[in-house]
Amino acid sequence: MNENVKEKVITGHKNGMAVMITVTVLYLLAIVVLVFSAMGLDGASVYITAALGEGANLLIFIISIIYISIGWFPYLGLKVIKPGEALVLTLFGKYVGTLKEDGFYFVNPFCTAFNPAADTKLGQSGDIADNKKIAGITINSGEMQLTGAGSSKKISLKVMTLSNSRQKVNDLLGNPVEVAVAVMWKVTDTAKAVFAVDNFKEYLSLQSDTAVRNVVKLYPYDITENVDTTGDGLADDGSLRGSTELVARRIRDEIQVKVADAGIEIVDARITYLAYAPEIAAAMLQRQQAAAVVDARKLIVDGAVGMVELALERLNEKELVELDEERKAAMVSNLLVVLCGNHDAQPVVNSGSLY
Repeated sequence: MNENVKEKVITGHKNGMAVMITVTVLYLLAIVVLVFSAMGLDGASVYITAALGEGANLLIFIISIIYISIGWFPYLGLKVIKPGEALVLTLFGKYVGTLKEDGFYFVNPFCTAFNPAADTKLGQSGDIADNKKIAGITINSGEMQLTGAGSSKKISLKVMTLSNSRQKVNDLLGNPVEVAVAVMWKVTDTAKAVFAVDNFKEYLSLQSDTAVRNVVKLYPYDITENVDTTGDGLADDGSLRGSTELVARRIRDEIQVKVADAGIEIVDARITYLAYAPEIAAAMLQRQQAAAVVDARKLIVDGAVGMVELALERLNEKELVELDEERKAAMVSNLLVVLCGNHDAQPVVNSGSLY
């Protein structure tokens, strides 16, 4: 971007209503004078001749025709700006300023509004890639809308949401995952947005996709041991599934760095969809189930060992029975089978000696 092109906010031109009334009155007056001159009314002709001399009727008739032909031109300088809107104006290719405050303005009629992204609609998932323009008609998801000369050149200063389509990205471990991110953004510098890049909306969409890929590949999908996701050389428990806020914040910062030169501020970014890719989803589900079973078994065994220890301690305290090492081993084995088994234990009553 040319460093000399900086945003200039136009102020003090909120005289659109006065100009519109004046131009309208003069236009109507020219029509009345033209009608009177064309009809050649005696009273009017005598008065005009006495005031301006011979040939005045013809002169006023010609002036009225000329003014009626070009008197509408000042209307082109009337601009209405609503809250949260801006209009970038150029004069013969030179940037003259931006209208940002809401109001009714009158500017140089030769000034034209410039917004290369006026016809680009950032709606839901991939509307930029799906747009097809044929003979001035934009086809988007089966709907048609006229674009071109009739489209508004105003730039919205409101906070808007970009929701690009899902992306398939490999995580830190190489597993393919699908990610979708919603980006909240707004234009802060209209001059940069219009003149620094060809189309600031498409630029934002592309940079958002790139940032998602750059950040997602730094994290595993789930918590993994001995993995460094922060770059400090120490292992941590960061993951896409468990550190959603951290990952989203990192994606936001990544996008902000990329689009700062385009006059765009990233307000927030949120992960709206996160899942394994379909080709490995079933295998990863089995892996998660197996890990859950192992964790459950470990918890059961730890609990069972604690209960056996408690049972032996209580027996010793109460001195109900004296158990040698062999009987203790048999008791521990029986208790562990009962406590760790998947099914209810089937007791066997021993009516004789243990030996």
